[in-house]
Amino acid sequence: MTMHIVRGMSIINTRKRRRNKQPGEAKSIEAHNQWLRKRGLHPDQLKLKEKSSGASIPDYAATRSKIKTSDVVTPITGKRKAQEYSGDYIVGIATMHKSNLVPVGRGQSPEELAKMRR
Repeated sequence: MTMHIVRGMSIINTRKRRRNKQPGEAKSIEAHNQWLRKRGLHPDQLKLKEKSSGASIPDYAATRSKIKTSDVVTPITGKRKAQEYSGDYIVGIATMHKSNLVPVGRGQSPEELAKMRR
């Protein structure tokens, strides 16, 4: 099966084609340009305007003396010590349903926890 390329849909066609202008098109373009100039929106007028996003950057130099800063560099500490259980109630860890680990306390039987279901 072959695929046909539709004109204008191909990426290898980079040539711009000129369009034939209609008889009254120049007059309507000029009227539109006058309308844009009256409102200050013609591309020639927009090039001359200063561009602003509406937000101004504050002057931090004026308030710099009031802001206190710190030059202290904190030391880099090593790895935190692992927490270790120091009590005597928990005897071990039992596995329940679907590898659920549960602490086993003194007086509990790990076999009971292993036989428990959901």
